[in-house]
Amino acid sequence: MPHQPSHHYLAPPAVPPALSLPHRMRDTNQGLSIPAGATVTGHQAQQTTELERRYELLERLGVPTTASDDFDELARNMATLAGFLYGFVNLFLERQTFVGLYQPPADSGYVIVGRTMSHDHGWCPEVVARKKALPLHDVHASPRFSSNHVVDAVNIRSYFGAPLIHESGLVLGTVCVIDPERRPLREARRIRDVTITAGAQAMARMAPALAR
Repeated sequence: MPHQPSHHYLAPPAVPPALSLPHRMRDTNQGLSIPAGATVTGHQAQQTTELERRYELLERLGVPTTASDDFDELARNMATLAGFLYGFVNLFLERQTFVGLYQPPADSGYVIVGRTMSHDHGWCPEVVARKKALPLHDVHASPRFSSNHVVDAVNIRSYFGAPLIHESGLVLGTVCVIDPERRPLREARRIRDVTITAGAQAMARMAPALAR
């Protein structure tokens, strides 16, 4: 039976959340600015540097950091091939930002998600950190991955994601599919390969702009 949502999870909050990273200054080419007097830890400094590099590269590639019809189509094709209800092309900016999104219709009875999500939620942060695909045919099969706010909020049982890695080695984000149904272990390799292929297609769509 479809999960009945009580709210639109992942929708941008009315008040911007407290972030360890500062917001990007849109009216300058200098990337991010650190507020005067702010204390920055080594880990935060590394995150800030990576975020600056992502923005600089995305600008150079001419890649949108908002909703894109091309990436929506890629997310739809990926989810359809995998047989999943949801598909995402996810850029790791101040928040996880779904420039590509495919999901069930609004009247389907399934949770309808928005275009952003905290870095603390979901399994894509793990994919970015490990720089390799993460196949979870059943998120409850591992205690490490079953304790996640998204599991209950969106009623998710299976997740497959792959990183978006530029030739420079910088990870820009991920592609992933999620679904409220667990998948047989025998299907894990096929679904993983679908996301890896979609990741390569996403990077191929970004690459031609580099020649501009």
